Amino acid sequence: MDRIVGVAKRIPSHFLGSLRHMSAALLLIAPLVVLFITPGQYAISAEFPSAPNIVLILADDLGWRDVGCFGSTFHETPNIDRLAERGMRLTQAYAASPLCSPTRSSILTGQYPARIGITSPACHLPQAQLEKKLAADPPPAVKAVNADSLTRLKPEYFTLAEALREAGYATAHFGKWHLGHSGPYEPMDQGFDLDFPHTPSAPGPGGGYLAPWKFIKEPPLAGKAGEHIEDRMSQEAARFIRAHKDRPFYVNYWAYSVHSPWNARRDYIDHFKARVVESNPQHNPLYAAMIKSLDDGVGRLLDAVDEAGVADRTFIVFFSDNGGYAYPPKATDPEGYEETPATSNLPLRSGKASLYEGGTREPCILVWPGTIQPGSASDALFQSTDFYPTLLAACGIQPRGGLKLDGFNQMPLLLGRQSPRDLVFCHFPHGGPRQAATIPGFLPGAYVRRGDWKLIRFFADNDDGSDRFELFNLKEDIGESRNLAAEKPELVGELNELISGLLRDTEAVVPVRNPVYDPNAAKPDPLQGWKARSCEAAVKGGIVTVIGKGAAPFLGVAPGKVQGPAVVRLRARSAGGGEGKIEWLPAGAAGNPAEAKSVPFRLPGGDWQELRIAVPARGPLGIVRVYLPAQEEPVEIDWIELTADGKPRKWGFE
Repeated sequence: MDRIVGVAKRIPSHFLGSLRHMSAALLLIAPLVVLFITPGQYAISAEFPSAPNIVLILADDLGWRDVGCFGSTFHETPNIDRLAERGMRLTQAYAASPLCSPTRSSILTGQYPARIGITSPACHLPQAQLEKKLAADPPPAVKAVNADSLTRLKPEYFTLAEALREAGYATAHFGKWHLGHSGPYEPMDQGFDLDFPHTPSAPGPGGGYLAPWKFIKEPPLAGKAGEHIEDRMSQEAARFIRAHKDRPFYVNYWAYSVHSPWNARRDYIDHFKARVVESNPQHNPLYAAMIKSLDDGVGRLLDAVDEAGVADRTFIVFFSDNGGYAYPPKATDPEGYEETPATSNLPLRSGKASLYEGGTREPCILVWPGTIQPGSASDALFQSTDFYPTLLAACGIQPRGGLKLDGFNQMPLLLGRQSPRDLVFCHFPHGGPRQAATIPGFLPGAYVRRGDWKLIRFFADNDDGSDRFELFNLKEDIGESRNLAAEKPELVGELNELISGLLRDTEAVVPVRNPVYDPNAAKPDPLQGWKARSCEAAVKGGIVTVIGKGAAPFLGVAPGKVQGPAVVRLRARSAGGGEGKIEWLPAGAAGNPAEAKSVPFRLPGGDWQELRIAVPARGPLGIVRVYLPAQEEPVEIDWIELTADGKPRKWGFE
């Protein structure tokens, strides 16, 4: 007993921050406690060393080509590459969804998101929506009525963590959860003995990756100034691994990286600035720095497994929850890369939130010494639903009787034989024309891939309200540039029957034609909410050309819930230049010009100019107007940015 007390005294204080997390203390001393398994529970071998440990590393928004062993020549990932040298790369592995929460639910349950009902990343919302249904009151701009995603992973699911814990595993979750909160929906309610750091409602590292961390509420964890959350999380996970080297453990390391917000260690950003080659599709130093911190964390976990002497009996998984963010970060990026795409998924099409390959094909590495051939690769089909049955099989555990699994036991593949999976299915009932204008493939739909052929069914996307189809041969056209649907109607019909059958089997919520759809409302607003008054404003090639038609032409916008003071920045040019002003009206004063206040600015004539105008407003900004020196001579505007409360919002007019 004295020995147990001595171990307890060495437990980090943040593990004991609340009664909610007291089980973490018991978990650290669990190797010293005799384990009893009652009849009816899962049982593993009496010899603990014969049951492999599990380390499941899940990156957030990491693209298929974002790591060195999958083809990146700009990002540096020596530790992830080290994993690939020890195991197998799966080059055709798929997330069950192009967005995070649905894929996470598929990993823990082995079921398709369509069956579960979590089809969008809505699990941080305050309301517990637990019913599969269509959304109410769709706006006229969308062709199809989307699904109303569940916002919690229901406790009724027997999760991977619960199965392993019943079999005697010590279980711990580190990092992002995003499957529910405020009730029986958190990691420690779903089979994990430890949850670090506990962030019940945070979908990501709000406020940034570097300490002090604002998104961690319970227990309070400030961190040392500038400390990266992946460094701290991987240190705690490494400590857990070393403490449980003598009994089976399951470490669920779900990284926050490389999801927005876009920030990183300054020294890492500077390092990659010196390596930028503009012709390389991947050339964002900030994003590369974020990936390097992710890789640091992976290295720390790998070192802990080695140092604990359990590498030969540890099954390590590396995966990503959805495709890479292949679009410019815009004003959410504080580092000056607003116009530089975070990454490129080429040769795959599109990225996160898309039904094209860039949205769901992921980097996947499986390591299990003595079973998986080191340095190997496979182009067999694999999907995130497969982790559940495969990992249980690796541990010698039979799935609970009567449990519905959509995933396949991929042990034959890992042993060098043929994969049992012959198709991949994805149902994503979200998106619309406006989203698709920025992210190709961000439309409500479903796809099935069988062999080399992939059919995408976009719900209610034709003008007559019928479904639209796109068919691709991925072996010949990995970039999905040639739609062969019109040329192969029989194959379209055959694959569409597969989709329909899977939708029925999973009881999926299938979008339908929006009864109030208005095609005019669906057209993207080229001015992105700005209104032209006493002038004509046309957008072409991302540039707004304004020609005055009155004495006081201006562009005005209602920026939403914004408090002054503020700063307006814009990039503009005019041959002759002239005087202008920024005018603002308090909220509720739109009809009372007497309450308007303004500050002047001057636009020099000639080439492009970047102007910065301080707006000494107090309280809510109801309307902001940019008055331009535009009489008959045109003024061109590249972008406008409004910063208030330290938060920039930028209109780029693409």
